[in-house]
Amino acid sequence: MFRIPQRYGHFIYGVIQSGVTCSIAAAIASFPFIEEGVFLQHWFRSWGVSWLTMLPVVVIAAPLIRRLAERMTSRP
Repeated sequence: MFRIPQRYGHFIYGVIQSGVTCSIAAAIASFPFIEEGVFLQHWFRSWGVSWLTMLPVVVIAAPLIRRLAERMTSRP
C-alpha cells in the first residue's frame, strides 16, 4: 500500500478534517431538502463547494493556529 511520508501529516490531517467538517455542515444546510427528495444532490454539491473552498484555508491556517495555541498555553 502506498504511504505518504510522515512529514506531510499536517496536510493529510487538513484534508481529512476539512472534508469531515464540510460534510457535516453541508448535511445540516441540506436538511430542508429532504421533503423535496433532493437532499443527496444538494448535500453533495454543497459539500464539494465548501470543501474546495475550505481545504486551502485549513491547510494554510492550521500551522498558524497551532503556533498561536502553543504561545497562549504553558507546559507543565
